[in-house]
Amino acid sequence: MSEVYIYDAVRTPRGRGKKDGKLHGIRPVELVCQLIQALFSRNPSLPPHEIEDVVLGCVTQIQEQGSNIAKIAAQAAGLPDEVAGVTINRFCASGLEAINTAAAYLKSGVGKAFLAGGVESMSRVPMGSDGGAWYMDPAVAFPGYFIPQGVSADLIATLYGYDRETLDNFALRSHRLAAEATEKGFFKKSLVPVKNILGEVILDRDENIRPDTTLDKLRSLEPSFMQVGVMGGFDAVAIQKYPEVETIRHVHHPGNSSAIVDGAALVLLGTEALYKEYGLIPRAKIISWAVTGSEPTIMLLGPAPAARKALMRAHLTPEEIDLYEVNEAFAVVPLRFADELHVPLDKINVNGGAIAMGHPLGATGAILVGTLLDELERRNLRYGLATLCVGGGMGIATIIERI
Repeated sequence: MSEVYIYDAVRTPRGRGKKDGKLHGIRPVELVCQLIQALFSRNPSLPPHEIEDVVLGCVTQIQEQGSNIAKIAAQAAGLPDEVAGVTINRFCASGLEAINTAAAYLKSGVGKAFLAGGVESMSRVPMGSDGGAWYMDPAVAFPGYFIPQGVSADLIATLYGYDRETLDNFALRSHRLAAEATEKGFFKKSLVPVKNILGEVILDRDENIRPDTTLDKLRSLEPSFMQVGVMGGFDAVAIQKYPEVETIRHVHHPGNSSAIVDGAALVLLGTEALYKEYGLIPRAKIISWAVTGSEPTIMLLGPAPAARKALMRAHLTPEEIDLYEVNEAFAVVPLRFADELHVPLDKINVNGGAIAMGHPLGATGAILVGTLLDELERRNLRYGLATLCVGGGMGIATIIERI
């Protein structure tokens, strides 16, 4: 089977996912187009016709993000007609699933090169606006003990004893590390500034980072999921599923949960042919990947079992991984991951995460891979693992090796 190499990785900055966010005026297809053009500008020897497929993760596939945005973006960016495109949805893991799917094609001998990543314009296409039986059909939701993700996060914190101070301290760490990484230029290698129709740069850094965040400010924020949990009845559903819990402590709020943002990311994947035929230099190799299902009410504990499965397939131990990127959907997620795998926090999200910079649902997994690769190179380290919790009770993990 062919080895799969990462030749390049780019992303947009993440803009606040509101109407006053700087990326609100940019269509999601345009975010992808600018990244496609940037990749070919950075790799001019690569003929566009060698791209077998564009695989994009996108969660809310309606309106401007509907109608197979991957193929539409490939056309709009000027790629040849013979380049295909497919859009996939594994909820929050969609961007990493896109990379893993492309890697599977390449390993099986299909094609020489793929573009894989994701996009989500959450200010223009609101999260949840696509509906779905899981949320809206009582015949599905009731027997499945459905609860919103935020209540799931609070359930995990209650079950495993993570108090609000611990979560807030982790959130403060995220903002401080992200601000430091931005100021020191750690993200510049992969960051592609977004331009408007006039060619003017409108955003060249992640917009959501708050360097002035303090514990006092975080303490002042009201819990986000208490009302829906108590008044909406979802606490009762969670307690019915987990009767050992008497009361759910609502400890997550906007300051220790991932921010809603707009953004996109792309990774250029290929076989050794890109090096031999076009002189491109591979930066990393994809070693293994895995997905797993987990109990759907608690929902957010998938990263640890997915990572264990990927580690087993790579014949590696958690200790041999030099850096981890664990999506900060909620502060409890990376903290629980660290405790389950006995990974020190100084290996996890060393440049901050989604609490500070935001979580553009379909793109985040691909963003994590690029961030991981840049930091492995900067620190001259070898192995990195990216992982995300996934709605519906799933987990995903991918291990890369820097070359």
